[in-house]
Amino acid sequence: MTAIGVLALGALVATMVGSYRVLSYIAALLIVGVVASSSIERGSRELDLAPYWGLLGLLAATFFAGVTAIWLLWTPGQTEYTYVFGIPQATLAYLVLIWLFPLAGAILYSLRFPAIGSDEIVDGIMERARSAQDGRRLPLVPDRTAREGDD
Repeated sequence: MTAIGVLALGALVATMVGSYRVLSYIAALLIVGVVASSSIERGSRELDLAPYWGLLGLLAATFFAGVTAIWLLWTPGQTEYTYVFGIPQATLAYLVLIWLFPLAGAILYSLRFPAIGSDEIVDGIMERARSAQDGRRLPLVPDRTAREGDD
């Protein structure tokens, strides 16, 4: 989380000084960092990202390739464009590298690891959550020991 905080601070500084190219790369790192931190599994090691390194690497590579392609193919104030398939090249690079490739990676991941959302896994998570909450008084949960009419 410290790295995400540093990246967020870097994004603010890049915005303040008007360095939008640097900001776009920091934003790409920030997105990949948030995805990585949300993928951490609590287990024997705090930072167990082993199953996700390939996916995170591909996500980072496509984001950096997309941002680089956009900045190579477009400059602020540009009015003349080269079109491919009826779309400006920079827009096509944006669509393919920042949207379609990561989406294809997510689909590939879901096909490669179909057990991630299986009923067994979800039931196991819910059972652990219920056992962790047993015996605790949680806010906004009705008190089941008191009956209506008892004061």
